[in-house]
Amino acid sequence: MNGPVGEMPVALRAEEDIATAAPPAERASVLLVDDDERNLLAIATVLEDLGEVVLARSGEEALRHLLKGEFAVILLDVYMPGMDGYETAQIIRSRDQTKGIPIVFLSAVNKEAEHQLRGYAMGAVDYVFKPVDPVILRSKVAVFVELFEKSKEVERKARHEQALLDANLRANAERLRAEQELRRAEQRQAAIIQSLPMVLYLEPYDSTRRAPTYLSGDVEAITGVAYEELQANPKLWFDHLHPDDHDKVKSALKARSVSGRFSIEYRWQCADGAYKHFLDQAVLLRDAEGRPVEFAGTITDVSDQRSLESQLIQAQKMDAIGKLTGGIAHDFNNLLAAVIGGLSLLERRANLADEEKRVLGMTKRAAEQGSDLVRRLLAFARRQRLAPHPVDLLLLRETVSELITHTLGGLVNFEWRVDPEVSNAFADQAQLELALVNLIINARDAMPAGGTVKIMAENRKVAEEELPGIAAGDYVRLAVEDSGTGISPEDLEKVMDPFFTTKEVGKGSGLGLSMVYGFAKQSNGAFQIDSKLGSGTTAELWLPRAPEASLRVQAAVPESRPVKLRPLKVLLVDDHAEVRNTTAAVLQDSGHDVLEAASGKDAIEALKGRTCDFEILITDYAMPHLSGTEFLREARLLCPDIPALLITGYAQAEMIGDRPQGVEILLKPFTPNALEAAMARVCGSEVLAG
Repeated sequence: MNGPVGEMPVALRAEEDIATAAPPAERASVLLVDDDERNLLAIATVLEDLGEVVLARSGEEALRHLLKGEFAVILLDVYMPGMDGYETAQIIRSRDQTKGIPIVFLSAVNKEAEHQLRGYAMGAVDYVFKPVDPVILRSKVAVFVELFEKSKEVERKARHEQALLDANLRANAERLRAEQELRRAEQRQAAIIQSLPMVLYLEPYDSTRRAPTYLSGDVEAITGVAYEELQANPKLWFDHLHPDDHDKVKSALKARSVSGRFSIEYRWQCADGAYKHFLDQAVLLRDAEGRPVEFAGTITDVSDQRSLESQLIQAQKMDAIGKLTGGIAHDFNNLLAAVIGGLSLLERRANLADEEKRVLGMTKRAAEQGSDLVRRLLAFARRQRLAPHPVDLLLLRETVSELITHTLGGLVNFEWRVDPEVSNAFADQAQLELALVNLIINARDAMPAGGTVKIMAENRKVAEEELPGIAAGDYVRLAVEDSGTGISPEDLEKVMDPFFTTKEVGKGSGLGLSMVYGFAKQSNGAFQIDSKLGSGTTAELWLPRAPEASLRVQAAVPESRPVKLRPLKVLLVDDHAEVRNTTAAVLQDSGHDVLEAASGKDAIEALKGRTCDFEILITDYAMPHLSGTEFLREARLLCPDIPALLITGYAQAEMIGDRPQGVEILLKPFTPNALEAAMARVCGSEVLAG
């Protein structure tokens, strides 16, 4: 039996229930029909112990009783007023429900043979003549009663046996359905386990090797190794462990026999050579006496979770460094603005010897490199100001080729494979050129013995969730491929971190790839690196395709072309004394009349005192109490339509959207030429020919 102790099976319970529920045998009924009350009373008294005697005083009343119940025998008087016994018998025999009931005629006359034959013809089974002999009548009726009860007993037993058979059939059908459902549940469970990145196993308690006695799940799909291989080679599991995880797994296996539990995560090398992260957990099973028998456990592939966690940590790290970079950019740019402005003043004013000019030039280049360093950090932080426009990749090939040809060296060639049908990319061209140059130089450095750097450009359409980190849409894919030394998996996770480099000291800042990453993200694209140690590296830059109707943004006035302005009356506002003094000196060197103000409040007072005779306002953006934009709004109330220039060292200058109309932004640090060009754009027709 499969049920608990003391519980009987379903079929047997059903049989017992049916036997218990079977009704007791009913007492037989005798129908006595006579129009004489005395005869009814006398005969009923004789037969009352044989069964229930039902009395009828006419044929019609007898027929009504026959409609209501079932009788073992009918005692029918022959002569009755109205419907006599013969007619009543004829009707009884004509009905299907009553034709089988025995009829015994009672008669006081007509003992002749022809009358008896008529009675038998009408369905009678016997004749009893009056006056009735009680013993004879009783014995005759007893035979029919017993026969009726026997037949009813047979019917009851037949119904009971049929009920038992039906119950047994139902129980068997239910058992069959239960077995089928169990099989389906087992199949579903097996299919679910087979589809999960999980293996269930049983391993002997005293086993010193990873040789499970039972495995379920698609082991080969998860590891690439068949179960038969694991059984045939007990050392296989340990041999495929990552070297750094080998000792901790061995220690955990030894400790599980004491604790009865086992839970550890490790890396395991699959058949394709790649490492997967497995979470191995097990508990100890014991027998009825409490003796340890075996470990039941699961091995789950958690590689995807670890990859997502790594991406999340990387994103959080990037975001944290980005916020830090954006925060220090303002102060750093202010310092560089003062340094570059001061050096420009020295270059203009001092009469230096050649050696001194060389030293000054070196110092100025170093300051400009600091400015470039800030731009790289801002690119990584995705806070630099970009001017995206459609970039023709065929023309980009020519530009980058000119920049890089003399840099690669004699041992390295580069080969362009640009699809003739490639679309324009939508990006900042200067930053895209810089990103490509960085990637090509990295590829060169990875091939110290020489080789070929391949640069490919093609259109790609990305579906939803097709590639990690890339949203669905139309892209231009730029790939830089080398056949160099490659990058180890450990370093590959860190190559986009700022200041991380595998190059020797002095040969790399570690900002190249982080800059490319930041530029790609800020351009609504993506940057990916695929590399194998000893097999080379492919760096992919995914940029959005340019809209068909987009127009190229006009570039600012080139800084290389000096701009001359007539002398202007300038109100210069900056809370940073060094930057303010240096900028004022640069403006004065260009012939402008400059009034300095250390705050927005002082500048407002100056405007009120000079009755708006200033021709341009130049103000810093970030100042205490009254910001640059707030100052300009108040200044425009006093002096409507006065030209204004907003200078800032903040990275997110494009976010300064609340400035008054016609106010241009100039980023720190800037050169004298850049400042003069910005003033020319703001003042419009004030540029002098020269």
